[in-house]
Amino acid sequence: MNHRRTSLRRLNRYLRHSERILASWDAFTAFNTDLDGWPFDQDAYGRRAAVRDADTAAAFASIRSGAHQLLATARLQLQHLPAHLARDSWPGQLTILEEALRRLDALDRQWQQTRAQLPADAGPGTEAYVDALDEHHAECWSYLDDWACHGRAILDINTATQEHARTLRQNTVVSHLPSTPETPPKPTAAHRGRA
Repeated sequence: MNHRRTSLRRLNRYLRHSERILASWDAFTAFNTDLDGWPFDQDAYGRRAAVRDADTAAAFASIRSGAHQLLATARLQLQHLPAHLARDSWPGQLTILEEALRRLDALDRQWQQTRAQLPADAGPGTEAYVDALDEHHAECWSYLDDWACHGRAILDINTATQEHARTLRQNTVVSHLPSTPETPPKPTAAHRGRA
């Protein structure tokens, strides 16, 4: 349970971090592209996009190991939530997240192969390595963005599940409280005087 709480906190942190990264990117593009969205300086635009992609990948790295478990648990929670507590969008959002994670897994395997095929002198920091890594991050970015856009569904499903469990516990406690038998009211002085 503690591991899950940690994963949920990391997911929340990723969502906040990716939001800041995207806001920074939007601000950059607003001042560095024309009205049709074409960059004034293609090289500067490409370098800035590579920073966005790398920063987003670095932010996602903290939740990567727990992402499959987060999704599996959210699916299970959703199955047990009463329909009136679930949003219609949640199943579709989980599907988007699952597909994005599947694609990220495939891209990671591809990156391992690419690294293995680089020349021996093309280690981290060399131009060949940096170019290959930038390309990898660019391929991953849209799937990382899917997590930024739809990852909140996992948090919302967890919150709804906790609130539902709390309601069930409260109802159970109330139903197990001993009922106090109704005692007839004590006669008042006026009633006693008439008897």
